[in-house]
Amino acid sequence: MDHQIYTLPNGIRLLHKHAASTIAHCCFLVNAGARDEAPGKDGLAHFIEHLLFKATERRNTNQILNHLELVGADLNAYTTKEYTCIHASFLKEHLERAIDLTEDLVFHSTFPEEELVKEKSVILDEIASYLDQPDEAIQDDFEDILFKNHHLGRNILGTSASVSLLDKQDISNFITQNYNTHQMVFAVLGDYDFKKLIRLADKYFGHVKANTTEKNRIKPEVNRGEIVRFSKPISQTHGVIGSQAYSSSNPKKNGLLLLNNILGGIGMSSRLNLQIREKYGIAYSIESNYSAFSDVGLFTIYFGTDTEKAERAIKLIHKELKKLRDQKLGTLQLHQAKRKFVGQIALGEENRIGLIIAMAKSLLDFGHIDTLEEIFAKINAVTAEEMQNIANEIFDMNQMITLLFEPNE
Repeated sequence: MDHQIYTLPNGIRLLHKHAASTIAHCCFLVNAGARDEAPGKDGLAHFIEHLLFKATERRNTNQILNHLELVGADLNAYTTKEYTCIHASFLKEHLERAIDLTEDLVFHSTFPEEELVKEKSVILDEIASYLDQPDEAIQDDFEDILFKNHHLGRNILGTSASVSLLDKQDISNFITQNYNTHQMVFAVLGDYDFKKLIRLADKYFGHVKANTTEKNRIKPEVNRGEIVRFSKPISQTHGVIGSQAYSSSNPKKNGLLLLNNILGGIGMSSRLNLQIREKYGIAYSIESNYSAFSDVGLFTIYFGTDTEKAERAIKLIHKELKKLRDQKLGTLQLHQAKRKFVGQIALGEENRIGLIIAMAKSLLDFGHIDTLEEIFAKINAVTAEEMQNIANEIFDMNQMITLLFEPNE
């Protein structure tokens, strides 16, 4: 076992992975995100994440920001469709300082009215900036189509209209309904004795009142394939082709991760990059991604190209998808794909803050954490037959949606 877990009486879990380093990392992960917002409250989870840094019962904004920065530490946070995460990196002697601040932010933020007004303005600027980046905006529009009329289709930032109407009562309701202490993990990666970590966790988190509110997440309906086009004031065509995919608990997930890596994953040797960028020079940017949620997944291929080359790019993408549906990988191809993917995962462990957050997510989602060896074993167990079956399920032309952002005439 390369990690240790301790559960407080209120349900909050402590996770520790030892690392012999002068630098340590921690994160506080809550199983609450954009998909948990009530209708009409789009952007609320992200709004709360911003406001956590504004004022607590003991600290004002400057005191919050300086508490770790004055010792050279880094403090940040983010919101996804399913999680809210606060994380910090620091010299290992400042662990208690980091825990103290984290507890203060999560459980003692006061959300003063003047800060709500200021932060709304900041987020509205963030939304406007985001909409000016078509390669980013198209991803959200695609998810809105793929998960039509479903919480997962919502933009994490919300809309200008929805954010403008959010108030303090909305914040209180969301936290009460979604900040379940049994769905919280405080994770630490660093050179510490686990007994010391337990004492600190008891000291700072032990007093927190248990909240056992249950979530009511509803799985989205299966979509049908379609082509959607929007005219935009842009200079090139941006496209996303994709479909719903496997959830994080589906045993086929590892096969799709491997398949995605072959098709358009990390590095310049992916099939899409070699064929569409290197061989034909059609698209400067092309990649595929697979994201798994608790009850469904998302597979996408993104490309950006000159408008006159867009149709050919789409044809070449579908040619590569057809190859994976029709042709089983050879023994050498499969071996090379596994070796490449395993190596990338191993290198990813060097991103220490990313590693401890991933471990915390695994603990929330599954109640356990696979070791690196167990992860490798699952990848190496995937067969060529399984990958071909997965390709036929996920790359089904009847379910794949194509979204295009095209320049105005």
